Amino acid sequence: MRILNIQRMSTEDGPGLRTTLFAKGCPLRCAWCHNPESLSHAFQIEWLAERCIGCKTCVAVCPENALTMTDEGLVIDRERCSLCLLCAKECPTMAIETKGEDQTVDALFNELIKDRAYFGQDGGVTLSGGEILSQAEDAAALLKRLREAGIHTAVDTSGLCTQETLDKVLPYVDLVLYDLKLFDRDAHKQWTGVENDIILGNFQYLLDKKRSLGFTLWVRTPVIPGATDSDDNIQAIAKIVGNNAERWELCAFNNLCEGKYERLGGRWQFAGTPLMSAQRMNELETIARNAGCRTAIATGNTKLEQ
Repeated sequence: MRILNIQRMSTEDGPGLRTTLFAKGCPLRCAWCHNPESLSHAFQIEWLAERCIGCKTCVAVCPENALTMTDEGLVIDRERCSLCLLCAKECPTMAIETKGEDQTVDALFNELIKDRAYFGQDGGVTLSGGEILSQAEDAAALLKRLREAGIHTAVDTSGLCTQETLDKVLPYVDLVLYDLKLFDRDAHKQWTGVENDIILGNFQYLLDKKRSLGFTLWVRTPVIPGATDSDDNIQAIAKIVGNNAERWELCAFNNLCEGKYERLGGRWQFAGTPLMSAQRMNELETIARNAGCRTAIATGNTKLEQ
């Protein structure tokens, strides 16, 4: 599997204390994505200014002459970069990091099983992304081994996959975290790069499978200012979710990822956008509940107000 990292002691990716594995690669291009390093399946490099001592070792070893050290710091010509990763390997202070790592299912299982002591009654392992179902064969194999070891398993997915892909992993899953971002087809295409027909169809398929397999379902909607935060969008999703999910999280917008885009040579569309207010999040929770979803709950940090 190609992964980004393993995050321990997580409380945001399912019940209890969890270990979350983040996979690399995603078929969506959500404008607000908080993990831009997870979008491409390919390896990537980023420069961390606070670690750099200006030794220019990276510049010297780059076979493509894609690196230049300036007064402002390291400049990476990403069109010339061949991703040989020599700069990251040779940097003495680890100021250049590689995003992406290939691991076998065996190695990942052995790493994840180390954490079972603190999972308790409710915790476990969550496979997330990017889009974990883009690597469904390996994900299913890993989930199966974790389940056989008595560990609670969860997958976090956008739902943009085939039903055959879902069938590979669902027998080994205790919890599905399913994203429903936008109900309107055109708006979904505008903000994520893809239409939502498959995602909505797979949600209904998931409900059918839930009855036969017995897994728990949590729906998650990122509440993004100017994109997903309208009354109409929340009402429309509420009618789909109804009381079919044990939990529907309205996840407040997070603006802490701007630096990630800069380190990868990009710019975030939502740079400078403030957090949601607590009042607005409470309003949306009420709208969702009044529209027929009693399990809706607002989550995430909101802006401090006078």
